[in-house]
Amino acid sequence: MTIPILIISMLLFFVLFFGIGFILNMLLRMTWIMGIIYPIIAILIIDNVRFAEYFTNSGDAFQKLGVRLSSLHPSDITILSFGFLGALASGAAMKMLRSKGYRMF
Repeated sequence: MTIPILIISMLLFFVLFFGIGFILNMLLRMTWIMGIIYPIIAILIIDNVRFAEYFTNSGDAFQKLGVRLSSLHPSDITILSFGFLGALASGAAMKMLRSKGYRMF
């Protein structure tokens, strides 16, 4: 992966999850909801095991997840961590807006 693609991907993941988190915070009025949901989304992005298998065949599914997590490249980890930072930044922005008196947020 080249450096420009990495930088653009990091920015896109940050903005994408900031925007999704901001909208979810406005609709559900739960400040840190995207910070809680993001690890589930990241697991769905990383792993190619169906979500239901984590409940029906959990031992094998978590083993496959561990193998996939250990085989991630540093660039993939960086991109996913910027998505998580975007999700946390949306919660912080909502908290700041609510403390400033904006009631619709």
